[in-house]
Amino acid sequence: MQLDSVEMKKVSNRLKRAQGQLAAVVRMIDEGGDCAELVVQLSAVSKALDRAGFAIIASGLKGCLSDEENGPADIEKLEKLFLTLA
Repeated sequence: MQLDSVEMKKVSNRLKRAQGQLAAVVRMIDEGGDCAELVVQLSAVSKALDRAGFAIIASGLKGCLSDEENGPADIEKLEKLFLTLA
């Protein structure tokens, strides 16, 4: 499965932001930060990771569904991958 390099650059940037947010969450825990703010930041990290995963799968789906030289897309495999994020 070939992934779109332009889309993967966006995913990489999203993951780098999530990495920074996660580092902030760890710092907040270590420093005894505000519980409500901690939950908000943790939620932001979780959503960023989910969106990155969905973007990777969407790019893969586009590639698989439009790649006729390798035969039909393995829909069961793609569905399983998608559901791991659900």
